[in-house]
Amino acid sequence: MNLIVNFAAVKHKSETMNMCSIRLAFWLAATLFTINAMAQSQNVNVLKYKLITDTLRMMPEVPENDRYTRITDEDYEQVASELGVEVAAVKAVVDIEAGRAHEGFYEPGLPIINFDMTMFRKFARKKGVNLSSYTKSHQALFSRLNARRHGSTQAAQYVRFRAACSIDSIAAIEGTFWGMFQIGGFNWKICGCSSITEFIERMSFSEREQLELFAAFLKSTGMDKYLRAKNWSAFARRYNGTQYARRGYHTRLAAAYRRHSKKISK
Repeated sequence: MNLIVNFAAVKHKSETMNMCSIRLAFWLAATLFTINAMAQSQNVNVLKYKLITDTLRMMPEVPENDRYTRITDEDYEQVASELGVEVAAVKAVVDIEAGRAHEGFYEPGLPIINFDMTMFRKFARKKGVNLSSYTKSHQALFSRLNARRHGSTQAAQYVRFRAACSIDSIAAIEGTFWGMFQIGGFNWKICGCSSITEFIERMSFSEREQLELFAAFLKSTGMDKYLRAKNWSAFARRYNGTQYARRGYHTRLAAAYRRHSKKISK
């Protein structure tokens, strides 16, 4: 309901795009309702991450209209302090994962995503879903990402993601990378969430919540120590995968850190 009120005040020339955003946001909410029963029934052990999450999740009350405003330097400072790392190191990760714009949302309520077809196949297969039977009925899912046709890369990503959700919502969410830190949906428990529903709700709430999820993820996996030591190769190997060197992830991370460190020291 609040989303409708927020969009009602926009100018006529943007109504088409905003109505599309409203439909997408309501679709995401509806998807959460459909997976909630399954998610709640999962036997999840979150006690291991409870202390980490309770310590890090210190988000203050945020006015509804300010939820999607850009993350502040104070936000970075608070979470970096909890992790014991430099703000420049956290901002460097965002540079690589979300670009220098540091945007966590495609539209209000819709986090930036990277739907990974390979990961979706993996999780669908584990659930006994035969994707080959959907090639004709779900052509958007199996077609190449078409940003020109859908207006933007993120719009095209959501088209594929929605198609995947219509087959298996949980496999689609687990096979997608979320927010400004591009955390895989399959890591929802490691982020300290009690269900995959909570993971999506927090990812969709604000950039600050995305930052909190990132912090909990680092603490749970022990990756914070590598970021603290500025051991870029060790961090990159664990955060980006074994092929990190081919992508130059560690060198780009180091360069981004130096850039932000210089800005902060001025």
